[in-house]
Amino acid sequence: MSDQIKLTQSDRMAVAWRHQFLQGSWNYERMQNGGWCFAMLPAIKKLYHSKEDQIAACKRHMEFYNTHPYVSAPVMGVVLALEEERANGEAIDDAAIQGVKVGMMGPLAGVGDPVFWFTMRPILGALGASLALGGSIVGPILFFVLWNVIRMGFMWYTQEFGYKLGTSIVKDVSGGVLSKITEGASILGMFIIGSLVQRWVSISFKPVVASVAQQPGAFIDWTKIEPSAQGIKSALEQYSSLGATGLNQMKVTTLQQNLDMLIPGAAALLLTLLCCWLLKKNVSPIVIILALFLIGIAARFTGVM
Repeated sequence: MSDQIKLTQSDRMAVAWRHQFLQGSWNYERMQNGGWCFAMLPAIKKLYHSKEDQIAACKRHMEFYNTHPYVSAPVMGVVLALEEERANGEAIDDAAIQGVKVGMMGPLAGVGDPVFWFTMRPILGALGASLALGGSIVGPILFFVLWNVIRMGFMWYTQEFGYKLGTSIVKDVSGGVLSKITEGASILGMFIIGSLVQRWVSISFKPVVASVAQQPGAFIDWTKIEPSAQGIKSALEQYSSLGATGLNQMKVTTLQQNLDMLIPGAAALLLTLLCCWLLKKNVSPIVIILALFLIGIAARFTGVM
């Protein structure tokens, strides 16, 4: 159709260039949302002509977003395709676009760190450093040039790949492909977030629930340890056989140790679920963060944690 609105290559390149600054306005509440919306502006202005539609699109893209800044490009490409089809009358709502963003950003975030931070950058850094150690100024220049050429090339081509993929997805909206991908991506994203709870959330309750005197031989008798290298060796040997409980005569059991014996990580999981419930009740993330700070400080000074 002649009246179809299409994003040209120059439009997509403008988005890709702005996408380089995804973390330029990073914040604790919605993280990369400002940089994402900034990158989307050329496309929004091209696709939506009325001020009301442009404002609605900006609000849609100011929702929470956070992933590795380089592997965010394919997500951007898919979203560009979805916005283009929406502007042309396809039945694509805000929830579908946000669902695709959230669903893709989680799995892709786990790819970016090992590929770029832990593989590509050390390899290029070692190459540049080896030349620099030989007295060549080419070393740091080579690192800077190669890193940015690879980074920018990767972001452009993966954005284009996502754009083409997104176009093929929205062509079958009536068949339910988009809804299935949105649902699957959301489930996968929630699974990734859930698996990280144990790793990133740490709670340790300090109250002592039991203190028992141990029998001789079950702990290190420090009065019999000689103040010499041989004494240190003897203490280390006893510690390796007795474990942490052998450091003192009194065996102390904390509340956290009892909880770990019942359900390890239960407190962290419950705290995460509480935060999710509060967010569902429209409590501001900033309020939740400040409340956690205050509770943590109070618990520290009272000896609860």
